[in-house]
Amino acid sequence: MKITGITTKEFRWPRHKPITNGKHTYTHVTFAVVEVATSEGIIGIGLGSGGEIERATIARLAPMLIGEDPINVERLWQRMWEPKLIGRRGLTTRAISAIDIGLWDIRAKFANLPLYKLLGGFRDRVPTYIAGGYYEEGKGLRELAREMEDNVRMGAKAVKMKIGAIPIMEDVARVRVAREAIGPNVKLMVDANCAYRHYAAIQLAKRIEEYDIFWFEEPVAPDDYDGHRKLAQATSIPIATGENEYTRYGFRDLIRHECAAILNADAKILGGVTEFMKVAALAQANDLDIAPHGSQDIHVHLVAAISNGLILEFYRDTVDPMWGRVYRHTLTLNDDGTVSPPNVAGIGADPNYDTLAEYRVA
Repeated sequence: MKITGITTKEFRWPRHKPITNGKHTYTHVTFAVVEVATSEGIIGIGLGSGGEIERATIARLAPMLIGEDPINVERLWQRMWEPKLIGRRGLTTRAISAIDIGLWDIRAKFANLPLYKLLGGFRDRVPTYIAGGYYEEGKGLRELAREMEDNVRMGAKAVKMKIGAIPIMEDVARVRVAREAIGPNVKLMVDANCAYRHYAAIQLAKRIEEYDIFWFEEPVAPDDYDGHRKLAQATSIPIATGENEYTRYGFRDLIRHECAAILNADAKILGGVTEFMKVAALAQANDLDIAPHGSQDIHVHLVAAISNGLILEFYRDTVDPMWGRVYRHTLTLNDDGTVSPPNVAGIGADPNYDTLAEYRVA
């Protein structure tokens, strides 16, 4: 089997309302796909981030991959990753990630196995939390409480909310309301998206410890390893980070600096499935858990494949008006609040191009 072509498709549509986290506002959803075609007729679907740099990087990488055996993921990853030119960090590494995910989709389809079974098959139901709690126009404490109550009614056993965009005491009030809404038996995470200096993160953490916070995510800038460590030492709340970290080398440094108890590795960012599995093994060797950031459609397989997969991030229809219409297989919560990987060959993230057609932008 040989790779015969690599193409990209990108789609974009507006959200119900703009959503804001600790630092950024998002008005639209971007959905990007890398299709890796083969001589056997198998098409691997890679999940990308989109944008001109990613498309240009993939166009540059494609000629060195065409004619190669897509099963040889380690060889192809090393061929793509040349830090002097492409890779190491940033958008070009995300482009490598998208292609690599597509190669693993081919591998699993060729083996006629769901990806999680090909990678290890540790379990077929993974603990899950619903991500939300964004700042939105017209969304006050009452509306935040209603959102959290709706999540619990759906069966969620854990939820996450945003902090960091408003004064600390206002966020403390939001955290209090969220805890009251979900009750004492549902896990509550908070995510600042790097909004704080370490001293402000410590002030915030001290004020919300009483609300039994499961983790405090991305409290400070990704490269502020000392700030992560100082915060971790100052609070009883576990620190989670890593969604903006790249490759096994970046996670090696997070671990060495004792930045976090939980690593939010993202296969779409750090280097794909090939590199994610190395990060997972590195975390295992240091008795740390992985709780991936981002797309549930790829990460449900990765959490299910490894013994130190802690929990899956899950986005619902409140943040995406196309929810349930993007893929041919849509992940849903089981009755116990878990999510199961699709029982199909590959990742099960084949796009529904009929419904996506009107939103094609590249």
